[in-house]
Amino acid sequence: MPQTSSISSAPVGAQVASSRRWWTLTTVALAQLMVVLDSTVVNIALPSAQTDLGFSNGERQWIVTAYSLAFGSLLLLGGRLSDLIGRKRTFIIGLIGFAGASALGGAASSFGMLVGARALQGAFGAMLAPTALAVLTTTFTIPKERARAFGVFGAIAGAGGAFGLLLGGFLTQDFDWRWNLYINVFIAIFAIVGAVLFVTSVERTGPRPKLDMPGTILVSGALFSLVYGFSNAETDGWGSALTWGFLTAAGVLLIAFVLWQRRATHPLLPLSIVLDRNRGAAFVSVLIAGAGMFGIFLFVTYYLQTSLHYTPIQTGLAFLPMIGLLITAAQLSTNIFVPRFGPKIMVPFGMTLAAIGMVYLTHLDLNSSYAADVLPPLMIVGFGMGSIMPASMQTATLGVDRQFAGVASAMVNTSQQVGGSIGTALLNTLAATAAADYIAGHLPPSATVAAEAAIRSYATAYWWGAGFFAFGAVLAALLFRRRGQGVSLSDSQAPASSSANEPVAVH
Repeated sequence: MPQTSSISSAPVGAQVASSRRWWTLTTVALAQLMVVLDSTVVNIALPSAQTDLGFSNGERQWIVTAYSLAFGSLLLLGGRLSDLIGRKRTFIIGLIGFAGASALGGAASSFGMLVGARALQGAFGAMLAPTALAVLTTTFTIPKERARAFGVFGAIAGAGGAFGLLLGGFLTQDFDWRWNLYINVFIAIFAIVGAVLFVTSVERTGPRPKLDMPGTILVSGALFSLVYGFSNAETDGWGSALTWGFLTAAGVLLIAFVLWQRRATHPLLPLSIVLDRNRGAAFVSVLIAGAGMFGIFLFVTYYLQTSLHYTPIQTGLAFLPMIGLLITAAQLSTNIFVPRFGPKIMVPFGMTLAAIGMVYLTHLDLNSSYAADVLPPLMIVGFGMGSIMPASMQTATLGVDRQFAGVASAMVNTSQQVGGSIGTALLNTLAATAAADYIAGHLPPSATVAAEAAIRSYATAYWWGAGFFAFGAVLAALLFRRRGQGVSLSDSQAPASSSANEPVAVH
C-alpha cells in the first residue's frame, strides 16, 4: 500500500494499482486547490473587504503579504515536519488549521483580525502544500500512474490561480467577500474525510531523526527576508533601504544555512536534493514559470477590468479557455510527450510557448476584442504552462529518498512562492515606471493619457514576462539531462546509479 511517513520495504511491483490510490489523488487535489485558490481568490475580495472593515490603501497590501510571508518562510519547516511526524498526521493538521484560519478570517471584525487570520492561513498552508505533494510522491511509484497523478496535480497548480479569479468574482458579486474565505471550510471538510479514509499511515521503524532547529531558524529567516524584501520593493520601490536591507539579510542567512547544512547531523535540507542537476533544473523551472505567470493573472485581470470594463465574473470566465487548455496539455504531456521526450524537451517547449503567448499579449490596446486578441495568447500560454508544470514537478521529486520526500516537495512550493514574489515586485515596478514615463511625455495628463499609460505599462510587463520564459527555455534546455542519465539520490531502495530516474518511464 502507499505510505506517507516512512520508507517502504515493499518493491514497487508489489504496490498493486487500486481505486484507493485515485481517491488519495482526489483528496490531495482538493487540498492543493484550496491552497492555490487562496493566492488569487482573496485579491478580488479586497475592495469589498476594505469598504466593510475601513482599512486604508496602504494597509490593504498586508492582507496578501501576511499570507505570503508566513507561507513562504515556513514551507521547508512544514515539509520536514511531514517527514518527521508522518504525512497523514501533518496533512490533517494542516487541513484543520487552514480551515479554522479561513473561518476566523471570514468572521473578521477588524483589519488586525483579518491580517492575523491570513498569517495563520499561510502558516498552515506551509504545512499542507508540501505534504500534499509528498503524499502524491510516495503514493504513486508506478511510472505510468505517477505520470497521470502528476498531470492532474500540475494542472491544478497551474490553473488554480485562474479558477480563483472566477470563483472570487462569483462569490464577491453574488454573495459577500467573506465567502472567499468561508469556502475553504467546505473544501477542507471533504479533504479531511478523504485523508482519514484514503491516505495511508505507516509507522516509522528505527530511531526518529531530530529536527534541525538551527537550519530551520536560518532558512525561515532567509525566506521571510526574501519575500518581505520583494514585497517591500513592490510598495516602496527599489530605492528603499528597507528593501535592500531585507534582501541582503536573506542572502547572508541563505549562505549561513548552506554552510550549516554541510555539517549538520540531521540536515533540514540535504544539499544532494538541490544539487542534483535534474532536480535543480526542475526547481529553477518552477521558479521562472511562477515569476512569468504573474504577468498573466495580474495584468490581464487589470486590463480586462479597467480597460475593457469587464465585471469580476466576466474576468474569471475569460480565463476558462486557458484553464481548459492547460489541463489538456498537462494530461497530454504526462501521458504521451514526457514519456517519449523527457523534461529536457518538454520544459523548454512549454517555456517557449509561454514566451510566444506573452509577446502576443503586448499588442493589446483599448480597442482590442476578447475573441480575436485576448483568447489566442491566453490559450497559447495555457498550453505552455501545461507542458512546464507537471514535467517539472515530477522531476523535482523523483529519485529522492522517501524520508526526505516532504522537504523535497517543499522546495517545489518554495520555488513557486519565491518566483511569484520576484515576479510581483519586478513586473509591478517596471509597469509603474513605464506608466509614469508615458504620462510624463504626454502632458497635460488626461483620462485618455492615463488609459494609454495603463496599456503601455501592461505591455511592458508582458515583454518582461516573455523574457522570463525565454530565459527559462534556454536554461532548462542546458540544465536538464538527456534521457538515460541518472540522478544522484536514490528513490526507495534503488542504488544511486539506478536507471529509475527518468521523470516518466515508458511501459
